[in-house]
Amino acid sequence: MAVTLSDKAATHIGNFIAKRGKGVGIRLGVRTSGCSGMAYKLEFADEVLPEDVVFESHGLKVMIDPKSLPYMDGTELDFVREGLNEGFKFNNPNVKDQCGCGESFTV
Repeated sequence: MAVTLSDKAATHIGNFIAKRGKGVGIRLGVRTSGCSGMAYKLEFADEVLPEDVVFESHGLKVMIDPKSLPYMDGTELDFVREGLNEGFKFNNPNVKDQCGCGESFTV
């Protein structure tokens, strides 16, 4: 099992942590939400929690709660610019369908 960061995502996260002046990485997960059933959670983390499953990618820690890991195994977190918009994009091979707005998904 693994979750990774793209080069662009790692650069963006590293720059953000440097600006904040603290942080050990990023915490990812899923929650029940949206019209397709699940939505991603993403937050910057200042510490590793005892329950976290930790992966290293580009020198950064990627932390995931054990319940979310089966839904995110093999996912790459990317950072993309599309026109005037920019943000994180989850490239998740487990997704079977997602809603029209792209905010939620089904595995």
